[in-house]
Amino acid sequence: MSDERFEIPKDMKSMAEASFEQARKTFEHFLASAQQTASSIEDKGATVRAGAKDISARAIGFAEKNVQASLDYAQQLLHAKDLGDVMRLHSEYVQAQMKALAEQASEMGQIMTQTAMEAAKPKN
Repeated sequence: MSDERFEIPKDMKSMAEASFEQARKTFEHFLASAQQTASSIEDKGATVRAGAKDISARAIGFAEKNVQASLDYAQQLLHAKDLGDVMRLHSEYVQAQMKALAEQASEMGQIMTQTAMEAAKPKN
């Protein structure tokens, strides 16, 4: 029985870390923007407060999904059988995260726009 252990090559590991760091920075920027927007409009009345709560709840939900995806990816890497497996898992993870972040940013943009429009409506 061979005692060889599969190790991720340095170049592959660097590429994975860079992609993960880019995804993390993108999400952190997105989350900071959402929180800043929620804070800046929070004092505009009950309608806006409800919108801000929705924005915050969605941001937290997105963060939870993204952390879970990262944990799932890390677990899958632990079971990779060879370099091809690692490359496939990495490609799938990066593609899925970029798609998820784009969808999340779009949804948050829609929510913030709707909240701002509701806040701008004249009171009767």
